[in-house]
Amino acid sequence: MTLTRTSIQPLLTRLLPALFALAAFTAQAAPPAHASAASAANTAPVAHPQVELKTSMGDIVIELFPDKAPKTVANFLQYVKDGFYDGTVFHRVIPGYLVQGGLYTRELRPKRTLPPIPDEANNGLSNLHGTVAAARGPDPDSATSQFFINVVDNPRLDYVGNQSGMTWGYAVFGKVVKGMDVVDKIDNLPTGPQGPFIGDVPRPLVVIESAKVIGEAAHPVAEPVSPVTGQAPASTPASKKKPGSSH
Repeated sequence: MTLTRTSIQPLLTRLLPALFALAAFTAQAAPPAHASAASAANTAPVAHPQVELKTSMGDIVIELFPDKAPKTVANFLQYVKDGFYDGTVFHRVIPGYLVQGGLYTRELRPKRTLPPIPDEANNGLSNLHGTVAAARGPDPDSATSQFFINVVDNPRLDYVGNQSGMTWGYAVFGKVVKGMDVVDKIDNLPTGPQGPFIGDVPRPLVVIESAKVIGEAAHPVAEPVSPVTGQAPASTPASKKKPGSSH
């Protein structure tokens, strides 16, 4: 069949609307490149930085959870990057409960800190064995540089409600991923009064010789440990004192 100009025009009249509709459908189905990139960025996992504490009894590596406690992690990292923790000590050890440090020098003198930060205890993380939390005073929003490591499950230190400092809990912001054996050694040290404190000071004092960020989560020192809640708590003596900014 020979196509003439007269016969082609009706054919084009029928085909052109279909071609335009197909082009419009294709444009709607394919999202713009910038939208795909934004979507990928929103679903990318948050990096979990790690900090190495070199102590007089061995090294401890802490994985931080900025996705759960962003203000507390940023505060801790600022102290690390400022070299604040270098030369401070673990000044408080309550056996079978916690190990606390991050403020006092070898002479048990407190260092000047940055302003306190808001409490992030209501973040879904529990004070379980090996987790690291921010120490504070009676005011929930009084945490500065001090932190403690839970040597057993301490769920009674978790957020219960915002009625008072007693119910507010202590903000977990990290977990020991290497060197828990070092923490256990510190926990087993004899304690007693020393300097301004009436008790709980380990003998000898355990010095944090240096603290530094050791890389991105893509190259962890140990297998990353995600925070876990809901584990069966270990029993702890009800008489144990709660961690605070003051001894």
